[in-house]
Amino acid sequence: MAKNPDPALQITTSTGVTRSLDDWTTMFHLCLVVLPARPEAAAFTPIARHIFATLGDADCTTAYVVTGPAAVAERILGPDEQAEVTFLDPDLELVTSLGLERLPAFVHLRQDTTLAAATEGWDPHEWQRVAHEVGTAMAWTVPEVAAAGGPPAFGGWPTA
Repeated sequence: MAKNPDPALQITTSTGVTRSLDDWTTMFHLCLVVLPARPEAAAFTPIARHIFATLGDADCTTAYVVTGPAAVAERILGPDEQAEVTFLDPDLELVTSLGLERLPAFVHLRQDTTLAAATEGWDPHEWQRVAHEVGTAMAWTVPEVAAAGGPPAFGGWPTA
């Protein structure tokens, strides 16, 4: 079950920038699409791209989290890896700190790093719920996640 992460946790982007989670949320909320280090995770990039396009100008930072090294993130995300903020979590420190048990996941963290909303696995209606909560918190347009298409609903892959 998702929980508040450790604000002191150091996370690194695919470009090598490392800061604490607290530092990453100093100015904006974080809206994270967390993907496992599996080739099949690429099926979720169009969904994330739709979310990011809608929320891109809102007062939140949209980003991928990939549970692998940079080379894996590049293979899964393709050109999105350079176009979007991409955090690498090969040791699952962020995923563990968030209490995530299944991926993909959609997570919204407030500026104080507390968990605002999250869902694990792929259920379009649950992802829509999180998108609605992000849109409401940002006073922004809500992305239509359920209408974006994607794979059939499933419980996701275990993080362990």
